[in-house]
Amino acid sequence: MTQRSGAPPCLMTAWQQHEHELYGWLLKQSGSPMDADDLLQETFLRAIRQQGKFCAIENARAWLFEVARHLVIDRSRRLRPMLPLSDELAMAQGELDAVDSLAGCLPRVLERMARSDSEILRHCDLEGMKQAEYAARSGLTLAAAKSRLLRARDRLRQQLSLDCQVRLDSSGRVCCFTPAVK
Repeated sequence: MTQRSGAPPCLMTAWQQHEHELYGWLLKQSGSPMDADDLLQETFLRAIRQQGKFCAIENARAWLFEVARHLVIDRSRRLRPMLPLSDELAMAQGELDAVDSLAGCLPRVLERMARSDSEILRHCDLEGMKQAEYAARSGLTLAAAKSRLLRARDRLRQQLSLDCQVRLDSSGRVCCFTPAVK
């Protein structure tokens, strides 16, 4: 069997020792024999992918159960029902229109800002770069990057207020603005 599956002998030994217990646990977690079979098979495939590294694992049983646990978690996340947003959380069409129009003003404001401000805002807020990654790339400490980003956001808020005449409502959301002429 080892020859056909391509699995190292240490994996096959560990699998024979723990397969039944692992299947029982997966069956209890999933509530379905078919799902338990699928999860068990995926656990075995992940173990095979380790090849010779599997033999270096000190506690094969714990490793197999940890992999299975993560697979169960991933499965439950995929099966979690998606609930629609409540009316209170959904944006009104007018708010969406305002946000779309404001998006046209933002690039102009960013162009006029100091290079260091527009750079950190583009990377962290618009492109989704982690602040720690930005700090490392820029030779800054994480605290310095966070501080720089907060100051840049404040200056952006001020510029948007001046250039686009953005006003916020009592809850801090954009309520209205007048886009500046190009």
